[in-house]
Amino acid sequence: MASIRLLPDALVDQIAAGEVVERPAAALKELLENSLDAGASEILVAIDGGGIERIRVQDDGAGIPPAELPLALARHATSKIASLGDLESVASLGFRGEALASIASVSRLSLTSRRAGERHAWQVQAEAAHCGAPQPAGLDRGTVVEVLDLFYNIPARRKFLRTEATEFAHAEEAFRRIALSRPAVAFALSQDGRTRLRLPTQSEAARCAALLGAEFSAACLAVDETAGPLRLHGAAGLPAVARGSRDSQYLFVNGRFVRDKLLTHAVREAYRDVLHGDRHPVYALFLDIPPNLVDVNVHPTKSEVRFRESRSVHQFVLHAVERTLARSRPGETAPAPLAPPQWPGRLASTGRPETQQSPLHFPAAEPIGFYDRLFGQRASAPQADSGGTTLAERSSEEAPPEGELPLGHALAQFAGIYILAQNRNGLVVVDMHAAHERVVYERLKTALAGSGVPTQTLLIPATFVATPLEVATVQEHREEIAAMGFEMAVSSPTSVVVRAVPTLLRDTDIAALAHDLLREIAEVGASRAIADRRDHILGTLACHGAVRAHRALTLAEMNALLRDMEATERGGQCNHGRPTWYQFTLADLDRLFLRGR
Repeated sequence: MASIRLLPDALVDQIAAGEVVERPAAALKELLENSLDAGASEILVAIDGGGIERIRVQDDGAGIPPAELPLALARHATSKIASLGDLESVASLGFRGEALASIASVSRLSLTSRRAGERHAWQVQAEAAHCGAPQPAGLDRGTVVEVLDLFYNIPARRKFLRTEATEFAHAEEAFRRIALSRPAVAFALSQDGRTRLRLPTQSEAARCAALLGAEFSAACLAVDETAGPLRLHGAAGLPAVARGSRDSQYLFVNGRFVRDKLLTHAVREAYRDVLHGDRHPVYALFLDIPPNLVDVNVHPTKSEVRFRESRSVHQFVLHAVERTLARSRPGETAPAPLAPPQWPGRLASTGRPETQQSPLHFPAAEPIGFYDRLFGQRASAPQADSGGTTLAERSSEEAPPEGELPLGHALAQFAGIYILAQNRNGLVVVDMHAAHERVVYERLKTALAGSGVPTQTLLIPATFVATPLEVATVQEHREEIAAMGFEMAVSSPTSVVVRAVPTLLRDTDIAALAHDLLREIAEVGASRAIADRRDHILGTLACHGAVRAHRALTLAEMNALLRDMEATERGGQCNHGRPTWYQFTLADLDRLFLRGR
């Protein structure tokens, strides 16, 4: 066995660099964060050869005194913290004192800076962490860091880099994240001498529009919620602009981009009622929290955080986004427009949004007994809504003028599936089953809110094999589990017995239900777990209670459904995330028929 010995300083530096600088994008992120911590109001970035050949970052920040320039390239040298107390409440983006030293150890780096009042700028140059003495240089203000030949002295690491185009794409994404977090700072990015992005000082909404695109800005909801010391602000995209991947999800904590499972879970949960399972929401959300309530010293890249009150933060973010989405009703924000079809073409092939699925055909059946007990009668013709009054009776109430009706007045029923309506903007097409499903679902949830959970004792208790974490969860959260209508007990060190479940869930797979419940309690707490399963059951009831495809509706019944949609939270999507309606403007129709050409 080899003897223990100290590693050479150069090797230590290169090992440390591997934790912080795995590619040019990581080096750019660290340099941009230093510029922001220096109070820069304008940052200029130039990238050549995908960042492998050169990365240059210039800012107009406070600058570095000449005597401290060599120290800035030393490991664990920083001006941002001085004690453990500072670390526990750090507010700056950087604080480790490793970034510049790590970058300098794997590149040829020059650092030029000029503080206010200095006669001229000063520069130090470093190669593989060997730093020279400061020399006079020319610079009007701020700091310039230039990184050349990244990983020139570590050929093995350089072999793992991708093409210049791929590396630039990663660097550009790092630039976008930083720019998105600081709309009050002007940014510019150039690639191989060509300007790619130029962002002036602007509002948060304008910065989101500039970086996330016009489609997002036209179909997003402003988020601004506060609870005690917590504030969540930014923009949450409507389900209509959801994507098949998570590449447009931006979460920031105190201006720092993070990948946090707790926050991501909270946002995903907020969308659960309006988004199809294989789609991912788009958003740019900023959480402001006192620095002493969050630990950013978790990972060398500082992209992970831990919250001291994780449960409270999760619930705050969940409810903040949930309330924002609930405020959206049909007519307030139209679904994202479809591209006009090429002529000639078939209208049938262009009249459906991309996420629209084939109509769901359920067996004709009345709602189950629980639904009957809630509302006191069965659904019968004419079709009754979830409040017990028929759609025709509801439509007899005095209606406001057409200009005040977002979904307008019904004209006809098409193919037994859609309602065609006219409003002041043009033609509205409504999927009647999906729309009524959402209306019934929301009324069921409202009816159950605040009521206790009825419990059903199992004739034969269900026993299942449990993990050590599940056994511990049953022992530690017995009261919370009981409050949700479950009676569980540990029957052995490796098994749990279930003696009672909520009445609504008595016909489900008890073992699978218990596994899911205990996992949710362990991860995000007890109060949300049963609500998720309950909402799934209510969604099934809503499918049974909603009008069926090919059922003939009168104009009065159609108008009543439109009015219910306008008054229903999340009315733009059914419980499965499909859109419930679509607006064709007069301009859209004119383009279809080549009017005015």
